Amino acid sequence: MVLPAAAASDELPERLRPFFWDCDFDRLTWGEHHAFVMRRVLSVGSWDVVCWLRRRVGDVALRAWIEEHGGRGLSPAQLRFWELVLELPAGLVDTWLACPERSIWDGRHGR
Repeated sequence: MVLPAAAASDELPERLRPFFWDCDFDRLTWGEHHAFVMRRVLSVGSWDVVCWLRRRVGDVALRAWIEEHGGRGLSPAQLRFWELVLELPAGLVDTWLACPERSIWDGRHGR
C-alpha cells in the first residue's frame, strides 16, 4: 500500500501511547510500523486517534488497507462501521465475517 506524502513523518503523537501498552512506544515509527499502528488504532483506538489516522492516511488508503488485510483484527461491529463509512462492498465484508478462522477470535472476545 502506498501512503500519502503527508504520512511520511515517522513521529507518532503522544496521544497514541496508551494504545500501545504492550510494546516500547518510543521505538515505534510510522515508516517501519504503519501497518501495526493502523491495526491497533482501528481495533482499540479512541475516536480521537481514529480521526488522527483518517487525517494522516485518508479514507482511500484506509479502505485499501482494510481490504488488503481482509478486515483482520477488526471486530464484526467495527467492520460493519467501516463498511458504511468507507463504502466497502457489503458482500466482501460478509465474506470476511463468514471466514471460519474468524469465529475462533470473534467468539473469544465476546463480539
